[in-house]
Amino acid sequence: MTPELKEKIDNLLEQNKIMVFMKGNKLMPQCGFSNNVVQILNTLGVPFETVDVLSDSEIRQGIKEYSNWPTIPQVYIDGQFVGGSDILIELYQKGELQQLVEVALAS
Repeated sequence: MTPELKEKIDNLLEQNKIMVFMKGNKLMPQCGFSNNVVQILNTLGVPFETVDVLSDSEIRQGIKEYSNWPTIPQVYIDGQFVGGSDILIELYQKGELQQLVEVALAS
């Protein structure tokens, strides 16, 4: 990963409390897993931003190196990698995601 790409990802995470690297965007997810993440965050009613990895091949590959996680989507809350679709679903069902989000948005 180039230093420029790392800086670009760092900046995106600093500027957005909840950031999702996904296929498509929050208005038009392009895969089921990305859609799951969008639906969960919409259900929580929290502000979040997305980056469409399909339109940026450098980020698509780079984010996998950045997080050391092989799949998309990837969810970051308060700059920390949380996981993908399965992990988000699990955290949501346990009620832990709501807590993570509330703490992040309050800080």
